[in-house]
Amino acid sequence: QVQLVESGGGVVQAGESLRVSCPTSISISSVDVVGWYRQAPGAQRELIATIARGDETNYVPSMTGRFSVSTDSDKNTFSLQRIGLKPEDTAAYFCFVTINGASYWGRGIQVTVAT
Repeated sequence: QVQLVESGGGVVQAGESLRVSCPTSISISSVDVVGWYRQAPGAQRELIATIARGDETNYVPSMTGRFSVSTDSDKNTFSLQRIGLKPEDTAAYFCFVTINGASYWGRGIQVTVAT
């Protein structure tokens, strides 16, 4: 069974940095795609970035330069980092993996940026 549990959220001050991680119950090397979405209050879920097998990383154009994503195969974990948080980054952040066409999701973690 594939399990993903986000960690690292919380309340942060505007301008600070945040790293959200997603440990998985399976080997990262067996996954086709890992990635991150976020959903702000009252808004639709929006894609941030994905990393495909072979470390092919793709950012949604509006997120390029604002976020960075990475994987750690030794720890079977992938992460999302944001430097210089803004109030509009307040959202629930969700990690997911795709294996053979099936997607599995974490429950999401709240990040609130305070001014």
